[in-house]
Amino acid sequence: MKTLNFILLSLILCSGNFQAQIPSTNSDQEKIGINIGNIAPDLDFKDPNGKNIKLSSLKGNIVLIDFWASWCGPCRRENPNVVTAYNKYSKSKFKNAKGFKIYSVSLDKNKSAWENAIIKDNLIWEEHVSDLKGWASQGATTYGVRGIPYNFLIDADGKIISKNLRGIALHQQLDKLVKSL
Repeated sequence: MKTLNFILLSLILCSGNFQAQIPSTNSDQEKIGINIGNIAPDLDFKDPNGKNIKLSSLKGNIVLIDFWASWCGPCRRENPNVVTAYNKYSKSKFKNAKGFKIYSVSLDKNKSAWENAIIKDNLIWEEHVSDLKGWASQGATTYGVRGIPYNFLIDADGKIISKNLRGIALHQQLDKLVKSL
């Protein structure tokens, strides 16, 4: 049997019809996922005015993907910190990015409550999105979010560089990305 296999392999190799199946080792292809080092999965949801905003439209910027909801006490208590970070870093110069954006993904079901929380908490950036499905949100499912507030910080290429940054930890991480004078 070994002889027969050897003969068949020899015939295939000699006929020129053999093509080696070498696994691709293309390092340019990054893995899409939710771990640090992965390319963040794209999201595409409607803002309060019904306009779709894709996460990928913010490529080139440092982006904080912020999962929250109007009914979430810890989220509402963290919002002033997120606002402070936005006010500080949206005007900063970054080493490898055009700027800083926040892509807020609400796990609300009630559109009015969501809109009112945006106003009340002074969440002045434009990228607020939701599918208004609460915990069944496709964004939460895609990112494995099981508790909020929760966030992902991605670089200008869309790669996840940090997760679950709260309080001063968010500022410290962003400070590392800012150009030094």
